[in-house]
Amino acid sequence: MHLLAFDTSTDRMSIAVGRSVDGVEQVWSMAGEGGAQASRTLLPSILDLLAQADLALAELDAIVFGQGPGAFTGLRTACAVAQGLAFGARARTGGMPVPLLPLDSLLVVAEQARQAHAPDAAQWQVLAMLDARMDEIYAGSYRWQQPGWQTLQAPALARAQDLQPPPNCQALAGNVFAHYGDRLPGGTALARIDTLPDARAMLRLAPAMLAAGLAVDPALALPVYIRDKVASTTQERAVAHAAASTMAVKP
Repeated sequence: MHLLAFDTSTDRMSIAVGRSVDGVEQVWSMAGEGGAQASRTLLPSILDLLAQADLALAELDAIVFGQGPGAFTGLRTACAVAQGLAFGARARTGGMPVPLLPLDSLLVVAEQARQAHAPDAAQWQVLAMLDARMDEIYAGSYRWQQPGWQTLQAPALARAQDLQPPPNCQALAGNVFAHYGDRLPGGTALARIDTLPDARAMLRLAPAMLAAGLAVDPALALPVYIRDKVASTTQERAVAHAAASTMAVKP
């Protein structure tokens, strides 16, 4: 399976390409500035990574993107670029668009934390969090039950002091510890794993979700804001147009 994955929901942009060659999985990845900066760097970074992997857009089985919650501009950029690439990948040949797989960015945090902290656990629970600014946190609770994840509490917006880990929670994960510190729940009873959404974690999550039929028509893909939406900027619309016009990296 050939996959492209990226997340720009935070201040860090993460991109990964997974390629299966003769049954051997190979991964190329990179990181850069996310959020608002991703509107100018995401597309060229994707094309560069695909070139390193010697893959054309048209060869992808799916494009996986972080749909949020997270930074508004980063979410809009990721969704627009994913849609543009999906539609543009096979436009010259008249083929169908590449399927899109939107992923919960907090679930990606949970998977990245599991891989780092409890890779061999048969069962593991985590409260995943991302800084929402304005003294609030995006949070969701997840259970790993081998071989997959279950959502216990869907992503929501909360103040640090109002968060309640579910019963049997074993860890807190995310990018909130430096800012919110003692206001977070759990004290020393829960492991604290400082991490961000990582596109390599998205590649690990994608096969099972694609097999479960969770890919969507590119026209129906949407970011998940949680907070109120705001209008797309001229710059973001230009990014979407550039992505839609992009041709395959390899003939």
